[in-house]
Amino acid sequence: MKSRPNIVLIMADQLNASFLSMYGNRIAQTPHLQALADQGTVFSNAYCNYPICAPSRYSMLSGRMPHSIAAYDNASEFPASIPTVNHYLRELGYHTALSGKMHFVGPDQLHGYEDRLVTDIYPADFAWVPDWTQGPRNAPTGISMRAVIEAGPCIRSLQIDYDDETEYHAQQKLFDLARGDRSKPFFLTVSFSHPHSPYTAPEEYWNRYRHEDIDAPRVGPLPLEQLDKHSEWLYYSHGRDRFDVRPEHVQNARHSYYGMISYVDDKIGRLMDTLRRTGLADDTLIVFTSDHGEMMGERGMWFKQCFFEGAVRVPLIVAGAGWTHRGEVTELASLLDLVPTLLDAATDGNPPELCQPVDGTSLRQIANDPGSARDRYVVSEYSDMGVCAPCRMVRHGAFKYIYTHGYAAQLYDLSTDPDELHNLAGRAEHAATEARLAQEATRVWDPQALETLILTSQRERKLIYTVTSRSKNNWSWMSRPDDDRRYVRSGGDAEGTIATKGRARLPFVPPAEPVHAGVPDAELIPPERRRPPRPR
Repeated sequence: MKSRPNIVLIMADQLNASFLSMYGNRIAQTPHLQALADQGTVFSNAYCNYPICAPSRYSMLSGRMPHSIAAYDNASEFPASIPTVNHYLRELGYHTALSGKMHFVGPDQLHGYEDRLVTDIYPADFAWVPDWTQGPRNAPTGISMRAVIEAGPCIRSLQIDYDDETEYHAQQKLFDLARGDRSKPFFLTVSFSHPHSPYTAPEEYWNRYRHEDIDAPRVGPLPLEQLDKHSEWLYYSHGRDRFDVRPEHVQNARHSYYGMISYVDDKIGRLMDTLRRTGLADDTLIVFTSDHGEMMGERGMWFKQCFFEGAVRVPLIVAGAGWTHRGEVTELASLLDLVPTLLDAATDGNPPELCQPVDGTSLRQIANDPGSARDRYVVSEYSDMGVCAPCRMVRHGAFKYIYTHGYAAQLYDLSTDPDELHNLAGRAEHAATEARLAQEATRVWDPQALETLILTSQRERKLIYTVTSRSKNNWSWMSRPDDDRRYVRSGGDAEGTIATKGRARLPFVPPAEPVHAGVPDAELIPPERRRPPRPR
């Protein structure tokens, strides 16, 4: 192995760790990921730091908590002035390249990547700015239960188009690197869109699973009156009261999800084979993860945007050049740990001085000395569409604390309650634990001040979008002229996102019709469940 390993970061999108074989799932067919896991380390308690795409990725690449870089939502700009792991690796002599999704918003679409090989699948402007003043129907991307009802196999979809291109260009980049100067190390990010909703599996991968073998959610839908405020907001944001989701829809969606995961697994297998055939494998460190999870029907919830395990826990596997640990690590980890980990690997334990401290710890240190991480806190945040206030999660040991600004807290002991059904907040016997985690949640995070900043930011960005959307102002990274028609771009409304994905599906599936058609969304929410309007 050469002194500075190549690094390949492979990402899936919206991947629930519990749907993978190395995390105990007996249905999943993921032999290539399992082989990677067998060669290295599986971090079984790894978390994203924001359960939605863009802020999670900004945080991961910068090593900093989302609120500290104003990553409030999926339409927050990622400032060009914030150093990323790419900048540090380039300073160390690495070539950096990206094939696939990264969901950068703003005019800087590289953030330290020298080469960007394919377009991005989602818009880079402010079209998806949430508006808390609208209440819990707030969903500018059009996310809804249609994705569940319309789930099933397909011949082709927008995401298949995208991920096939991502794989092809990543492989071609590896061939080019193998033909070039091998003394210069590289950092290649390969970021797939699957298994992100909509739940449309390629026919070949749908057929790998028997429909009767697909497991149901462990916890069925909970009554509305039993939901915490955060979950209640998402209930209305996702339109669960507007669509009739039946058990067969749930099974179809979960069947598709398994198929989509196997589709990604095969792509990872071909990438690994390319590394072997080109002679790069022995000199390359592999990291596999996802930007966040997916609820997949647990508690009747779907997508992400919350702090329950399905949405916030992510797969994290490290193996390859310079990585000596094998097996499972149960200590807490998060995506914030990737920056120090990659710089640690690139310098054999002598990382460069950073412009300012990052919030993570090298995973090599955690793997080789688990005791060093046994008292650490892992934090995740959320303030995007669907909620109406800043929200935060703190995980410490077996306990998870969830804070929703202005509403009752939640506390779960995951060692005895892995399904998070028994809220311990307010119980005298857990008062000390709750107080300690509540203090940690707000130690460097002021929810009242943050709420003011977020509301101001929403107004500013909505104004800018209103003005700039009238002209041809497009920050999106495009590799070829027709990418703005092939993938999701600024459509001015949520229906534009849904329609773009719907048109790309072959064969076409008619849109699911909501119940209460013609009744304004706001009128379907009881007054006592609406968020009081804020002063503008």
